[in-house]
Amino acid sequence: MESKNPFSEDLIAPCGINCRTCHGYIRSKNRCNGCRHIDPEAGKARVNCKIKNCEHLRETESGLCSSCPVFPCARMKHIDKRYSTKYHTSLISNLEIIRKEGMEVFLAGEVSRWTCPSCGALTCVHRENCLKCGKSLYS
Repeated sequence: MESKNPFSEDLIAPCGINCRTCHGYIRSKNRCNGCRHIDPEAGKARVNCKIKNCEHLRETESGLCSSCPVFPCARMKHIDKRYSTKYHTSLISNLEIIRKEGMEVFLAGEVSRWTCPSCGALTCVHRENCLKCGKSLYS
C-alpha cells in the first residue's frame, strides 16, 4: 500500500519554501498555518512578507514567484542566498523544479529530501538535527 505524501501544494510558499518543513509550521506554540493561508491572526513576519505581498505575484496564475516575468528578482536572490548558506536549500532551485517538472514531481522529491534517514521522521529546514531523534542531517 502506497503511503500518502505529507506535503501538499498549498504549503509551498510563493518564494518556494516548503512550509511543512518550516519551524513556524512545525512548532506547537504560535503555530503558522503556512504562507499561502489567509489568516488575520497571522504572525507579523508573514503578514509583512515582501515576497508574499509583491505586486507582481498578484498577477501570476500560480501564486509562485517562478511565474513572475522578473524571476528571480533581487528579493528572491537575497532570500535564496540566505537559505542556501544557512539552511542548505535553494528556494530558486525549488521554484525552477516546479516550473520545469511540475508540482507533483517536486512534492514527490520532498518526501526523501525531508525524511530523516535515521528514524524516518519529517525534518525541519531550519534545524541541522532531526527534531525527533537528534541525528545530524548534514554529516
